[in-house]
Amino acid sequence: MNYRTRQSTIVGAAAVALLALAGAAFGQDEAAETAEVVAEVSEFAIAADTAYILNTLLFLMGGFLVMWMAAGFTMLEAGMVRSKNVAMQCTKNIGLYSIAGLMFWLIGYNLMYDGVDGGFIGSLGWKVIPDPSDDPGDYSVASDWFFQMVFCATTASIVSGAVAERVKLWSFLIFVAVLTGVIYPITGSWQWGGGWLAEMGFSDFAGSTLVHSVGGWAALAGVLIIGSRRGKYGANGAIHPIPGSSMPLATLGTFILWLGWFGFNGGSQLAMGTIEDASAVSRIFVNTNTAAAAGVIAAMILTQLLYKKVDVTLALNGALGGLVAITAEPLMPTMLWATIIGAIGGILVVIAVPLLDRMKIDDVVGAIPVHLVAGIWGTIAVPITNPDTSFGTQAIGIVAIGAFAFIASLVVWVILRALFGVRVSEEDEINGLDKAEIGVEAYPDFAQNQAT
Repeated sequence: MNYRTRQSTIVGAAAVALLALAGAAFGQDEAAETAEVVAEVSEFAIAADTAYILNTLLFLMGGFLVMWMAAGFTMLEAGMVRSKNVAMQCTKNIGLYSIAGLMFWLIGYNLMYDGVDGGFIGSLGWKVIPDPSDDPGDYSVASDWFFQMVFCATTASIVSGAVAERVKLWSFLIFVAVLTGVIYPITGSWQWGGGWLAEMGFSDFAGSTLVHSVGGWAALAGVLIIGSRRGKYGANGAIHPIPGSSMPLATLGTFILWLGWFGFNGGSQLAMGTIEDASAVSRIFVNTNTAAAAGVIAAMILTQLLYKKVDVTLALNGALGGLVAITAEPLMPTMLWATIIGAIGGILVVIAVPLLDRMKIDDVVGAIPVHLVAGIWGTIAVPITNPDTSFGTQAIGIVAIGAFAFIASLVVWVILRALFGVRVSEEDEINGLDKAEIGVEAYPDFAQNQAT
């Protein structure tokens, strides 16, 4: 019998005993009054149980939807890279999710949430999940840990696509271990762990900056250290597009991410035990969907105007840009404001992708425009609809988190380059990382050894 069941049983037994004693000692009138009091106590206990169950259910459902985003990232990346590198992306993504799950248990969760108390970092030590018979609170401890862990894994997924097609597998996975065990938990502690940014009033509801921009900064640091893909940039500023292997896979991945985002943003309400909470989760769903849709349409219109054709890859990233942008504050905006915020997110992605190319920053899937640029926009836009925040405080949070995440990631990438190397050889890059790093080709029936 678990804690909550035992609690209800005790309350019920006490109520029956109290009613019996009251009837014997005071007569029927007094017993009736006592029965009313007992009924109120019982209703309170039942309400507490119901809230506990619903809050826990929100964490679990939101958590497995965010976990499903790992499949979305995998499919998106598999479609955006060349066929000779698809198995590598699949391996990286299942590896990074598994590493995040272990690192967030061993060190990440407590570093992020335990004993921060307005400071800069939590405590060392692994997270202990209590026995179900001793699990008090407003929700299950295990459900909370699971929900927070999948957010941590999402941060690492962002890096995977940006550095695709030329990074060494084990160097990448070592970086993931540091990112998910140390870098992400420290920045997360500043706000969600009750750290110094939370004390200042910084607000990031579901992680436009704390998850997406942190992943974007880590990706930018990796791209700068690893360098661009062979043949991507030529002399005199020439840019040579490298098409992906499968737009259907990339589109499928985007829809999976879109679905998972309802757990990402909706679950961040952190409660569903009251009518108001349930209504808030519903409103978050609506705003999340609206922002994504606006990001798609804005990106399609802009690419038509700029290039005389609709670019499907930018339309897909427009959806993701809209989703990232609304993530910092998905509850407060009206649907009109959600549309505007999402549309601007999609527009920023369309602008940032070619801008990075002109700077010779080779981001294979557009992770930096989507997660970093749109994440900054979404975070700075919070005070537009949330009067309890300020543009100055939001800017301080963006700069502080960005500086730490970028510098820390840069240091880790530099150390990895010195110790193990971070980039595969030119020959391996030409032949494809499926053969060189994995030993299993995603599409063995097709020739994959073309030099590009």
